[in-house]
Amino acid sequence: MKDDWAYVLDFLPRGHPGQRKEEPIAQVIGDRFFSLLEVVPKEGVELYPEDRVYIGRDNRDKVKFIRRSITVNELTAAARSELENIVEKIVEEKEKRFVEFFNKAGPITTRMHSLEVLPGVGRKHMWEILEARKEKPFESYEDLKERVPLIPNPKKMIIKRIMEELTEPNVKYPIFVLSKRREF
Repeated sequence: MKDDWAYVLDFLPRGHPGQRKEEPIAQVIGDRFFSLLEVVPKEGVELYPEDRVYIGRDNRDKVKFIRRSITVNELTAAARSELENIVEKIVEEKEKRFVEFFNKAGPITTRMHSLEVLPGVGRKHMWEILEARKEKPFESYEDLKERVPLIPNPKKMIIKRIMEELTEPNVKYPIFVLSKRREF
């Protein structure tokens, strides 16, 4: 399972300072599994923050190759400052996918439900979400907020959880960031 598309967080036209070979690189985040990667663009291609680039296996138009997977600690200051904005953009654009999480989320363990890992969702909110989705599946963040009025903003909960999974080294139950997931 790998990301096919990514958003540029930062572009370094000469690469990292002090690297042996001066080669342009971009730091990107995958739009599905939130993989943090360094990619080398094709010759003559300049990338800009928020550019969406294809990084899949087929013919890439802007990316020559993926150099390596990186951690949030290896991001440049500029990339770090863009990270939450790009995560928010992805969560807005992929609303259907994240609303589907609320419709299909299940237990992680016998004592913990995956909805409970979202910031602001405890047992009471979890049961309200489960009861509301029995009536009919949620269709949007707005539908979720209307039908379960006391929960925090669903979109912001997702963004906050993804940021926790990206930035916290020992997240116990990663849900959205593939590189942090354990096999259950």
